[in-house]
Amino acid sequence: MNKTKFFFISLLIVIIVFIGVYAGVSFTANLGKSQNQVTAESAAKQLNKVYDKISVVNGTPVKGQIDINPADVASSLPDISKFPITVNNTTDYFVEIFSSTEKSGSGVDGWLTDVANEFNKAQIMVNGKTASVKIRNIASGTATDYIKSGKYVPDAFTPSNELWGEMIKSGGPKIQLVTKSLVGNVPGIVIAKKKYDALVAKYGSINVNTVTQAISNNEFAMGYTDPFASSTGLNFLVTALSTWDNRNPISEKAVQEFEKFQTNVPFIASTTIQMRDAAKSGMLDGFVLEYQTFQNAAELTNDYVFTPFGYRHDSPLYALGDLPLVKLDVIKRFAEFVGGAKYQQAAKDKGFNGLDNYKSELSAIDGNTLSTAQKVWKEKKNGSKPIAAVFVTDVSGSMDGKPLSRLKESLLKGQKYLGKENRIGLVSYSNGVTINLPIAKYDTNQQSLFVGTVGTLQAGGGTATFDAIAVAMKMLEDYMVGDPNVKPIIFVLSDGETNAGHSLKDIRGLIETLQIPIYTIGYNADIAALQSISSINEAASINADTDDVVYKISNLLNVQM
Repeated sequence: MNKTKFFFISLLIVIIVFIGVYAGVSFTANLGKSQNQVTAESAAKQLNKVYDKISVVNGTPVKGQIDINPADVASSLPDISKFPITVNNTTDYFVEIFSSTEKSGSGVDGWLTDVANEFNKAQIMVNGKTASVKIRNIASGTATDYIKSGKYVPDAFTPSNELWGEMIKSGGPKIQLVTKSLVGNVPGIVIAKKKYDALVAKYGSINVNTVTQAISNNEFAMGYTDPFASSTGLNFLVTALSTWDNRNPISEKAVQEFEKFQTNVPFIASTTIQMRDAAKSGMLDGFVLEYQTFQNAAELTNDYVFTPFGYRHDSPLYALGDLPLVKLDVIKRFAEFVGGAKYQQAAKDKGFNGLDNYKSELSAIDGNTLSTAQKVWKEKKNGSKPIAAVFVTDVSGSMDGKPLSRLKESLLKGQKYLGKENRIGLVSYSNGVTINLPIAKYDTNQQSLFVGTVGTLQAGGGTATFDAIAVAMKMLEDYMVGDPNVKPIIFVLSDGETNAGHSLKDIRGLIETLQIPIYTIGYNADIAALQSISSINEAASINADTDDVVYKISNLLNVQM
């Protein structure tokens, strides 16, 4: 055998041995590991590769002065004109009514809108003058914020349920019940039929008590909505607390049981739309919803079972403040008009006035107890797992001026909702990415650094959104090596589409595999681009213009942090 032939055979043998050893090492490295572990390790390697291609610099955090006063709800509320008037008054002798959104919008959600227009056309005389009404479409929780804070107080208020009226009684203007019900409605737990049958087979019946048991036993994945903003969410919260102590829903026993229960709740939605999208994706076995909405959604009535719970949602009507008698008379006359057979039948046609035999299963609850229940929820909703969040802030050139100013204001006011037990970091980006504040527990020192560093943000350059998201994911993954008992979240605050760095396609697989929810807040943005990011892991996307972003981001942080 000549030397050349011997050399090539030897080289071939070395290559074959090397390949065999490499394959063996690769194979045995994954022995005993779950597919999730293998996938996560692969994702971590891919994330490192992406990260290495990004221009990342470390900023210098700056300390700022902390405002120790409680969050000022009134100052964060936008001008009331942000909430539409769906019925305008037709005379000077009128009352303005705040109405919950399921009845004062349009289409199937426009029942009260239609009736109010009929009332105005009827030219009804009250105290010798032609009366009319003005209807403003506004969610019950938001309306309560305006009324309790005194930022804007209408003549009357018809929330979805009585709980908001009780909260106003405990700390707002004078409030007088005009009628307990304008129209009938009921909240319920909507459960996929297959899961419903399985629960019935085990528990015998479905109610909040058996549902909370199933959730605590990790047998049922259910979501519910923000109890600070949603009537159904608030109702579910106090109903659940009452299952553990029906005499005192905020007792130590009830709170302890709630904390254990909450550990197995996979999803709290900022909005009903976000919750329904999560259900459509198969993430949830059930969720909360009003019967009127359920009735009008064919995709739900075909595949889900509705089980009522808690207090009825009968749209009580309240008069607010020290109204002159003449205005009170208009409100009473409007309530009588709405109660007419013709209009109650119209309500039924739009999905209301169903399940009229259902009676509220709880005794009356006062506003102070409700407020305490909300505080319990805020403190205990994350169970024993604190949040680790990175705020990703767009400081590209298009954010210069008012958008960046409002971004800073929304973060500075919203940071009061972050919670001392959570972990917070801050990233900013334009063409490149700056780690302004590494992740750390949000104690007084970290809070001071967050406040001070936000104040130093300046705009200029391009928009490398997905580079910044990749950096935030890397920060969270690295942090969780030392503190795995945290729930990671990313908040992206931006005004537009990416024009630099990586694309969504480049990192979409990483987002899906690492399963870190990415909440996006758009400042006069292309909301579709932001929604595409948030939808990957069922997070919310908020389209907030520069007038109401402070209030919206405060609500989002209150729910998620």
